[in-house]
Amino acid sequence: MKKENLRKITDLRHELHMYPELSMQERETAERIKRFLTDNTHFRIVDRGDWFYTFKEGRNPGQKIAFRADMDALPIAEDGALPIAEDDTLSYRSRNAGVSHKCGHDGHCAALCGLALELDAKETDSDIYLIFQPGEETGSGALFCRELIREEGITEIFAFHNLGGFPEGSVVYRRGLTQPASEGLRILFEGKASHASAPEEGMNPSGVIARVILRAEELARDQSDGMLLCTITGVSLGTGDFGISPGDGEICMTLRAEKEDWMKYLERQIISYAEEEAKRFCLRTSCSIHDYFPETRNDEQCLEAVIRAASDLGMNVIPMEDMWRASEDFGWYLKECPGAIIYVGNGEDYPPLHTVGYDFNDRILENAVDLFKALALKRRDMT
Repeated sequence: MKKENLRKITDLRHELHMYPELSMQERETAERIKRFLTDNTHFRIVDRGDWFYTFKEGRNPGQKIAFRADMDALPIAEDGALPIAEDDTLSYRSRNAGVSHKCGHDGHCAALCGLALELDAKETDSDIYLIFQPGEETGSGALFCRELIREEGITEIFAFHNLGGFPEGSVVYRRGLTQPASEGLRILFEGKASHASAPEEGMNPSGVIARVILRAEELARDQSDGMLLCTITGVSLGTGDFGISPGDGEICMTLRAEKEDWMKYLERQIISYAEEEAKRFCLRTSCSIHDYFPETRNDEQCLEAVIRAASDLGMNVIPMEDMWRASEDFGWYLKECPGAIIYVGNGEDYPPLHTVGYDFNDRILENAVDLFKALALKRRDMT
């Protein structure tokens, strides 16, 4: 990668980091990226409202390769003193209170902009599409961005995610299932409040909530030989006032599975049990699904192309033994066309994602750009 281009995208990454935005609110982030691409490349930009893509035409119109980056940040306040900065302060720390790029999506966007810089003056055999999507953290962004795959007839799609626990700059991959399906399940219970001295005059849902929690965890343990998880993420019941027996409550849980079918079966069983228990104790109940992610399964041929490109570049290529349990909405694209998502190592002892101490490792930008560049050019010209 050209050093000038690396400097430009590093500066861009720091700018994006300073102004993070939550899922489906990434308007300023998108505008900053579009300005960068307009000022520095000849890629054509297509604005789709909540998201955009940019592309250049290749010599063979039958080949269309897409690369995806996610733009959203997390509702995590950023401490001004992060250990990964040279002087223990982060000059480009978040200016938006309570929001920060603690998953590294600022780096993913900067890498895709670096790919545009590197490809701008080159001929490519394939049409190249760069997708900048919102809402990855909630699973909603790719769900509607995937329409582009059908509209343009894109034949392959690639993405990367930065990941700690692996050597810096290494290319980490997993064949087949690489990240599981997941969904958030919220169950509401409505009864009747009463004085704490006369609980029999009300309908307190606490016993039902307790039994549903235990049953949900039991169902997840007993149903599958593969990974099937039920994680309780929130329980709400009353205010803690010692004089009131509460009438309403809710449970929030995340279901996670190697296969979407397993997850949906577990969901139906939990809801059925909750409804039966609610009816038994004269409670009303309702359920809702949130943050739905499909399973993410790499296409074998696309993954092989990544492995060959990384090996030809002399990168450290590492197979991942176990899937990464965090879910990824890239799976929506893989339902539409072949593709692969791989991981670029931040460092074996690097701060974990979604923690205050984390910041995207700028040193891996060049690795990501060079790898995507090789895939885009099919190794025809790597000068």
